[in-house]
Amino acid sequence: MKKKFLVFLVIATCLTSFALASTAFSPSDTYKDTFPDQYQSYLKNAENSENYDYVQAHPQIAVLYEGFGFAHSYFSARGHEYALEDVKNIGRPHPLANCLTCKSGDYTAMVNKMGIEAYKLPFDETHADLKGGISCFNCHGEEPGVLEVTHQYLKDAVGEDSGVEADILACAQCHVEYYFPADTKATVLPYDSVENATPEMIYDYFDKLGFSDFVNPRTGSNMIKVQHPEFETYTGAGSVHKGTYSCADCHMGKAVNEAGQSFSSHYLTSPLKNQAVKDSCVQCHANLDEFVKEIQDKTEERTYLIADKLVDLTNALADKVAAGATDEELAQLRALNRESQFYWDFVFVENSEGAHNSKLTTACLDKAEQLVDEALELIKQ
Repeated sequence: MKKKFLVFLVIATCLTSFALASTAFSPSDTYKDTFPDQYQSYLKNAENSENYDYVQAHPQIAVLYEGFGFAHSYFSARGHEYALEDVKNIGRPHPLANCLTCKSGDYTAMVNKMGIEAYKLPFDETHADLKGGISCFNCHGEEPGVLEVTHQYLKDAVGEDSGVEADILACAQCHVEYYFPADTKATVLPYDSVENATPEMIYDYFDKLGFSDFVNPRTGSNMIKVQHPEFETYTGAGSVHKGTYSCADCHMGKAVNEAGQSFSSHYLTSPLKNQAVKDSCVQCHANLDEFVKEIQDKTEERTYLIADKLVDLTNALADKVAAGATDEELAQLRALNRESQFYWDFVFVENSEGAHNSKLTTACLDKAEQLVDEALELIKQ
């Protein structure tokens, strides 16, 4: 049972609205006088202003994502305050507005008004017309104090009776794996229930669909680019805190204003940087920092080791293509390339480095390594 001193979101955390999605966008400063503490704490997210260049730090991904924009421009996300600015300046051209899906409450309201045709609007014109970025609207719609699932694609993916807590669903609207179907260009999640939101089921979904995000130009492999699957990881098999703690419990926390009144902080940060949250965690994890560091260090070590193997596989496969191997001869290697990199990517792009669910993380890395080793052995034959 959750400890009483952990955060519970405003007045209706247990309720999530699945009614018709809100369409009337209001910028966050609309509520600065009504909810001053929440508003001021949200503005603190601007302090998270550092950009981490993944391509420079991990040159393997220039090979693994070759043929896709991430191979040459891939930065860590800054605070939510910067989302609308960063999506325009990230260095990967966006022809369509679907890339604004989780960058602006105003765009979310636009989708709710227009339907999926809003995803096909031109990016630059749509971006220029938006009145605000990520805001209160994204999680609360038109009714502050009540959590609302404002994105239809999440409703379609998990249904109304998912059993998932409201303050997890609020974050699951964006911290998920998704894709853009070729015909509609709409944002879609690759599953139809929480039970089917596993790495294995997601991979099968894409395989049956014949979907790929990009084709590696040197290998001819049809690749899947996973995107920040925090929801799928945290709610997946092996999660020790699923059903006990929510995203808000660990990443928002309880704060006290100058009058001594308690409120839900809207400053989103690591639980290791929030003393109030740490004080609750240490009751079970006495050495919390060391505990998390051990998980993350092991995850990162294996992730980069497997990345090196995937680079070796990519280059060896490219050599076979250059030497004139036929599609029939390459089919098995390309399939192993696609699948092994999918399971590796499921870990690499998930933002906890194993802390959200170390068992599922390990299982994905085991699968990735087994598949890439199998492919490398085939190449030797």
